[in-house]
Amino acid sequence: MRLRERLRRLVPGVLAVIIGTSLSVAANGAVEVSGGAQTAAKYKFRELPIALPPGYNNQPMKTIRPVNPAYYKIRSWISAVGAGIAINDVTGHGRANGMCIVDTRTNKVIVTYTPTAPAADRFTPFTLEPAPLPYDETMAPTGCAPGDFIGDGRIGFLVSYWGRTPILFLPRSDAKTPSPSAYVPRELMPGQSLDGRYHGPRWNTDAVYIGDLDGSGHPSIIVGNYWPDSDVLDPNGLKNVVMPNSLSNANNAGGDHVLRWVGASSGTNPQANYVLQKRAIPFKIATGWTLAIAGADLTGDALPEVYIANDFGHGHLLYNKSTPGHIKFTDARGVLTPTTPKSFALGNGSFKGMGVDFADVNSNGKFDFLVSNINVPWGLQESNFVFVNQAKDDADMARQLNKGIAPFTQEAQKYGLAWTGWCWDVKAADFLNAGEQEVIQTDGFIKGSVNRWNWLQEAATMNDDLMSDPAMWPNFEPGDDVSGHEALAFYAKNSSGTYVNISSALGLAVPIPTRAVATGDTTGTGKLDFAVARQWGPPAFYANEAPRRGNSLVLKLYRPSINPADASTRDALRAPAYGATVKITTPQGTQISQLDGGGGHVGFRSFDVHFGLGSYAGPVSVQIRWRDADGVLRQQALSLRPGIHNLMLTGTVKEVSGR
Repeated sequence: MRLRERLRRLVPGVLAVIIGTSLSVAANGAVEVSGGAQTAAKYKFRELPIALPPGYNNQPMKTIRPVNPAYYKIRSWISAVGAGIAINDVTGHGRANGMCIVDTRTNKVIVTYTPTAPAADRFTPFTLEPAPLPYDETMAPTGCAPGDFIGDGRIGFLVSYWGRTPILFLPRSDAKTPSPSAYVPRELMPGQSLDGRYHGPRWNTDAVYIGDLDGSGHPSIIVGNYWPDSDVLDPNGLKNVVMPNSLSNANNAGGDHVLRWVGASSGTNPQANYVLQKRAIPFKIATGWTLAIAGADLTGDALPEVYIANDFGHGHLLYNKSTPGHIKFTDARGVLTPTTPKSFALGNGSFKGMGVDFADVNSNGKFDFLVSNINVPWGLQESNFVFVNQAKDDADMARQLNKGIAPFTQEAQKYGLAWTGWCWDVKAADFLNAGEQEVIQTDGFIKGSVNRWNWLQEAATMNDDLMSDPAMWPNFEPGDDVSGHEALAFYAKNSSGTYVNISSALGLAVPIPTRAVATGDTTGTGKLDFAVARQWGPPAFYANEAPRRGNSLVLKLYRPSINPADASTRDALRAPAYGATVKITTPQGTQISQLDGGGGHVGFRSFDVHFGLGSYAGPVSVQIRWRDADGVLRQQALSLRPGIHNLMLTGTVKEVSGR
């Protein structure tokens, strides 16, 4: 028995060496996947100029951040994140052709329109300023998520920062068009300042997730913090800063906080009230270095499960056991077998989780999800993840998650998505309306002229007891380069069903590090465009001009406004139906999608639920699941024709006119 046990314990290690060697060889040939040119011929994107605030480009543009003195010699590393982007319906006209952009070159949050917006949806671009809330030079924005945080159908913004807690920019009911005066800044975490200075927690946020976590019909928020509360961006700050205490299982970060919606009021002085839901996430798994969060309803109860992607250690799939007014998650993990590399078992990985998105990757009506990691040939050879749903049905998924088991298998190599580079945000979308998902992945770290990968590899051999001390890290200063010339990846399936990166063939492979990507039907014609945030570079917008696209079904899902008076207003205001999930069936098969309230690594898609139908033009069988205003689970089947449909979700589904 002892010999058998020893051999059993040796199997994973031996297999890891064999698999690691084969993966390294395969990775170096990953760009050779066949069918790239033939696949790329189906797509076409045109970059269009983004309108910025008047005089914006005339100001000095930064390429580095001021940092805490303890971080000075690694200031390029500290300065390597923060660019964000979102697409949504900013004007309230029913078209997702507004954008919110975080530009690290200026530390400004820009609200503008997409280059495809019609004249009726255009306005003078502007920046969101925190004043009169306390704000200073030791703070910087890191993300801007559009959302209806009041419930009156008007879109505001949740802006996250390093150096303070997030701010809600809530829309005034009397505003006629987006402008600086159309929004009122409110603290997400209640606080008070008598001297005009900030005295709240020094959160350093790199990810937020917005969704109806408790089935109340309103959006709660998960805030994922990277650095622990400390003076990261204060050049005169206390030396109270640290680095991760491990490269594989770090647990000394700012961690994750859950804020539950408890009430709101619209008007000229809008309010949205949130409370911190303590112990919503088990403490032991809420202390990671979080870079991305996303969610989807995996069990059919209209409550989203959530995946938290942590740098330097384990990511976590959280099973949602919430009830209205109370948010609770438990951890679920993949099964580690003798033939499973440790990091391929969900929740056991030591890779550098930096992006996540839920999508129906294999078009079978079940949510899978993609995770970005670092996978640089001859640098740090990990792997991206494609976790494929193996549950028989929703009930089977619920049973297994309740037991702490996550029934997913890691199949990134099979799909051709394992190796890209130093990866960040990831989004799946159907740009050809063909019924299959393309995948966009942002890429690249520190851009300079001197390759410092050897220094980083040396640091990776450091004893974990020394890791948390910034003084023990090698220098990463202006001029140093770590995967700084990697480009955006655009993956599409070739004729054999394997994904191939066709970014270069499409003219998307600009060698500037990218951080976030947002998608949306910006023209209201059933086709998706996308926008990209670059780190220390200008943002970019790409209009979809594919020569041939299939039919589509686009659903705009609403709940009634919390303000009854809004029913008679000019725009017939409606709140987005957070938490709604849609499954469709055609002769081609079954697909699933959702109203994504906001998640990933600071890139946020629009609220439209989009399906590609290919050549099919007949009736589509549609099944919608949601929670009504009283938290009651609802489900309804209906038949819809291809096109755009506005649906009001109450106790039943009712089609309503567009705005």
